[in-house]
Amino acid sequence: MPPTPIKLPEALRLAGLRPPRTLTLAITGACNLSCSHCWVGAGEPASAGHVPLRTLRRVIREFAALGGEGVRLTGGDPLCHPHWFELLRFARSAGFSGIGLQTNAMLIDDRSAALLRELDFDGLNIQVSFDGATAATHDYVRGAGAFASLMQGMRRLVQEGLGPRLSIFFSEMRHNLEEIPALLELAEDLGVASVATGTLVLCGRAAEEAVAAPEPAQYLRLLQRYQEDPEFMRRYRKLGRVAALEWSCGATPRGESCTFVENPYLTADGRLYPCVLCHADPYSVAGVFGMSLERAFVEGVPLWSKLLQLSESRKEGLPRCQGCPERQNCAGGCMGRAWGSFGDLMAADDRCEIRRAVAEAKAED
Repeated sequence: MPPTPIKLPEALRLAGLRPPRTLTLAITGACNLSCSHCWVGAGEPASAGHVPLRTLRRVIREFAALGGEGVRLTGGDPLCHPHWFELLRFARSAGFSGIGLQTNAMLIDDRSAALLRELDFDGLNIQVSFDGATAATHDYVRGAGAFASLMQGMRRLVQEGLGPRLSIFFSEMRHNLEEIPALLELAEDLGVASVATGTLVLCGRAAEEAVAAPEPAQYLRLLQRYQEDPEFMRRYRKLGRVAALEWSCGATPRGESCTFVENPYLTADGRLYPCVLCHADPYSVAGVFGMSLERAFVEGVPLWSKLLQLSESRKEGLPRCQGCPERQNCAGGCMGRAWGSFGDLMAADDRCEIRRAVAEAKAED
């Protein structure tokens, strides 16, 4: 008799990996924008089209059967998919405690806002991309008129009572970092639940376009503003999460390396990555829409076990980390960012100089 196929829980346990919890699911490669900093290059002629509804329903159902706790729909922009709301409703019926929608909000009209209000529950999160607190800054990377359309969509959602379900994600870039205090003020005025930021990764379209990551000196000025501006500090403590400010305020040392698989990412062309930030093709499973989701995860386990071993070796093995006082806190940073920026899983991530600058400023206080 052929051997009994190994089940996912056992495969994960033997590899020292944690089970998947929240699946980020790209339902389309289509987008109404062509942003100059897009990591996945969405909205291009070569981008994946809409994943068939039947396929997506099967993936969602199978992820629930594997014990997944949440699903997050992304793209492209998921609202470009004709069945985006049906998929959200199906995910809700599958019993997930958390359901997310990542969007630029430009396609939120009165009808879609009302549909989201109909779906509303405590576990719903609508993450909206802002790249500035003003039209000039936001439109610099997203195109003329993007900010005005975004604000119309946001106001429709707020009018439907969905402010507590809204979160803002802001990509930190050289041209927009100084607008973080103004963005927090805007978010508070709108009644948004939270604002999180992440430093631009120079990969995808950002590797070719005229955008740049902030310089360390800009973060030091932001820290000084935080210390000197009581309203900025109050709003930040109420709504915000910015890595550089968290480091300055005393981030808890990382007690472990990345564990992977907890937050997997499935692209619109059927490629499964173990982490939403780690887009390393050699450590992914392709052709997932042609197999069961459990089989895809089981096939990925040996690859992700190797990633875990690499992650565990970074703190002691990265030359850039030797002698660095922040080594215990960051362990070389994010492997996914290292791959995206440098194509090397065993490089320190691209925020190394920023973190060192913040640590030095903190030591001087």
